[in-house]
Amino acid sequence: MFEKFYKLISNDIGIDLGTSNTLVYLKGHGIVINEPSVVAVNMKTNQILAIGAKAKEMLGRTPGHIKAIRPLVDGVISDFEITEEMLSYLINKADKMSKKLARPRVLIGVPSGTTNVETRAVYDAARSAGAREVFLVEEPIAAAIGIRLPIKDPIGSMIMDIGGGTTDIAVISLGGIVKSKNLKIAGDKLNNDIITYMRDEFKILIGERTAEMVKIAIGSVIPGEYMETKVHGRDLLTGLPREVVVTDSNIREAMSFSIKELIGGVKDMLETIPPEILSDIMHGGITLSGGGALISGLDQLLQNVLKIPVYVVEDPLSAVARGTGVILDDIASCREVLISNQDELPPR
Repeated sequence: MFEKFYKLISNDIGIDLGTSNTLVYLKGHGIVINEPSVVAVNMKTNQILAIGAKAKEMLGRTPGHIKAIRPLVDGVISDFEITEEMLSYLINKADKMSKKLARPRVLIGVPSGTTNVETRAVYDAARSAGAREVFLVEEPIAAAIGIRLPIKDPIGSMIMDIGGGTTDIAVISLGGIVKSKNLKIAGDKLNNDIITYMRDEFKILIGERTAEMVKIAIGSVIPGEYMETKVHGRDLLTGLPREVVVTDSNIREAMSFSIKELIGGVKDMLETIPPEILSDIMHGGITLSGGGALISGLDQLLQNVLKIPVYVVEDPLSAVARGTGVILDDIASCREVLISNQDELPPR
């Protein structure tokens, strides 16, 4: 009875709390916020100056007393207070779009294999940010639900969620994770690979934002159409500004080692899962979600190496956020896929 009453007077909000971007789903409205996970802070006054896109514009461009902070590292909270401020901003912004009397109920996606301490940090940050109730779900499960994989059936489904900080590889059957692997090889690692390559090969120093723009513009993992782009940075020999032309083959070479490690992680997973489930995956294939799924040729390369069909979902960036929305629509029947509720979490 209370649950029905609260449905009338409070919002249900789903959050894909990512290292690079945070997406917010508001029940009845769909995905209403897609902001970079960056917060700009004035270190003299401890005042929050900007959150999201405005803060990301400040990365690498701030004076000494202003810091643009990314409060999540590898999908895990590294700065509790800043994460709390960011969540509070996002929850309030979404809540104002559909004004209700009571505080909202919030479902948050976290990487698979999250420890109890990390889980508690996310839970506490959301409660402090103004949530009435907090539920947590592993991101591969949320992504699988968001793309309507038959996870509750006795059939093995394999999903790779390639985010900014981590890549979650999970095999799901009967509503639970049979086997999962969390790799620290994802979008941020590829950006760092490009920065290192530019420094070693071209003797030019570039920033994180520039590396990401280059990766999006001409990044690929298999040879295809010739592409090139101009990159501006600081010459390491003279200290002066310099422009160089970088090709798609340069970026492939820069990312090659990390891509090999990523494929190695998938191979390791396939070697350890039960043969019946492996048979299901050979028929059903591997599903790619997350921003990393958009890297040109990644699905084809995986398919060529693993000899298993590989599919990129429609709109891979929002798969987890869409999944939180599906769970919130009928949370009673989805309780088995949630990590835990407040009563089951370890004591503080």
